[in-house]
Amino acid sequence: MSCSSVRDPENVYSEIDYTQEDARNEERKRILDLLEKNKVQALWRAYLLKDSETISQCEEKILEEYNEVVEKEDWFNALRIAKSLETISSPALSKISKSPSELASLSKKNVPGLNGEKSNAAKKVSSYINGTVTIWVDKGIKVERGMGFADRVIGSGFFISKDGYIVTNHHVISDLVDKKSESFSRLYIKLAEDSDTRIPAKVIGYDPEVDLALIKTEVDAPYVFTLGSSSDLDAGDKIYAIGSPVGLERTLTSGIVSATDRKLFTLGSVMQIDAAVNQGNSGGPCIDANGNVQAIVFAGMLQFEGLNFAIPVEYLKSLLPALYAGGKVLHPWLGCYGHTKKELGKDAGLEVQYVFPGASASRAKIVPGDLICEVDGQKVSTLEDMQNILMKSAAKSIIRVKYRRGEEQFLESDVYLGTRPENPGYNIYKGDIIAKSFLPIFGMQLVHVSTSNSRKYSIEQILKGSVADESGFSENDPVEIRNIKLLEDNSVIYAEIYAKNRKKGYLDGVMAIGSQLDSPYYF
Repeated sequence: MSCSSVRDPENVYSEIDYTQEDARNEERKRILDLLEKNKVQALWRAYLLKDSETISQCEEKILEEYNEVVEKEDWFNALRIAKSLETISSPALSKISKSPSELASLSKKNVPGLNGEKSNAAKKVSSYINGTVTIWVDKGIKVERGMGFADRVIGSGFFISKDGYIVTNHHVISDLVDKKSESFSRLYIKLAEDSDTRIPAKVIGYDPEVDLALIKTEVDAPYVFTLGSSSDLDAGDKIYAIGSPVGLERTLTSGIVSATDRKLFTLGSVMQIDAAVNQGNSGGPCIDANGNVQAIVFAGMLQFEGLNFAIPVEYLKSLLPALYAGGKVLHPWLGCYGHTKKELGKDAGLEVQYVFPGASASRAKIVPGDLICEVDGQKVSTLEDMQNILMKSAAKSIIRVKYRRGEEQFLESDVYLGTRPENPGYNIYKGDIIAKSFLPIFGMQLVHVSTSNSRKYSIEQILKGSVADESGFSENDPVEIRNIKLLEDNSVIYAEIYAKNRKKGYLDGVMAIGSQLDSPYYF
């Protein structure tokens, strides 16, 4: 292992000097090559280059793509293209057939759950059970110790349209869409009013990051749920959960919201509830007394009574157009890491603490220390604000970011939203030097202290609440990196560090620290 070098040298990013003609020519070639794969990104980079001929070529291709998706009535991607053109004020915007606002309406018009379709309110809470289903994933037979056993996954779901669209969790149907799965699985649902009949269903769209999936079956839904709101829910509010725990259909439990801001997802906070939840409840609705869906059950800690979790319904409403468009939902990212910054005791914005070289934010000249205040006209005071905006934004589109540099300099940049990698920290570890990559991964900024030993560093900065902070490291501690290992399919990193900790009287020794390579602080 070479601690000072980049571990993936082929993907090293070198900042482009747009004042040098040979660098501009090379960038033109790269843009034209990219134009065949990703037209919006190519156009964005042409605008960064400020080359009129390249911009014209990209805009011509963009219009061709726009017309193709409109002909297919793929309003989701048509909106993605139109909003990107609007953000960069492209002249091509005047040549598209529909405005971004028209496309925004069309992209939601036929989406189940967003088109206003609902059933009449029931008189009793128990009447809402008919709108739920048991999800049954048949995985065939598994053999253990020479004997065959039926292999299946049981979950829950609920109707959001009369023509059979159902919401459930991704982990319930993951065997059907996971390319790594070697099983041959079939998907069925069982209606609450007929638990003996298995009805075939198919997966429409799925989102592993937020653990949601949209499936479809050819039945006339007995009851259609209305998607409510969890934005006004608070600890102590009463909720009801409906599902099929351990296969027991038509089970209704009640409880309260225990907390609203548990950070179990990398893309936002989830709710903690104390309503009884067991294996098989996953994907079932959490409703209020009027039957409005406020959240979707997704996890329970069986060894701890009353410690269960649900996905806020706002996430579902934001993602439904993408789920309805089909396939895996791609989430956007700028290539940054940061935390909410407070000034005078108030949330002032999102502080950028690290920028991945070559990522969109890097190309747009956003640097560590910048304070993001606004995105696409929406105020950003916290990391959660940024996550909510990105949840509603489409990957492979362009947004406008306004930020503050220093005390008085206000800037704005048009930033292309790339596709969020499965483990952003892994990409950072592979694509940047140790001294810089350790900041987002472990929360320590390093600087070299020896020209003869590339493993020796001094800690320049420690992020509060980080792995490094909780492990007792402090600024100016001398450290030597002995070993680094990647574990669990590159989702966890483990480092052995020889250190002299100032907090421990400069007592020296080897410490082992580990960190997840994904977290809510990557955006």
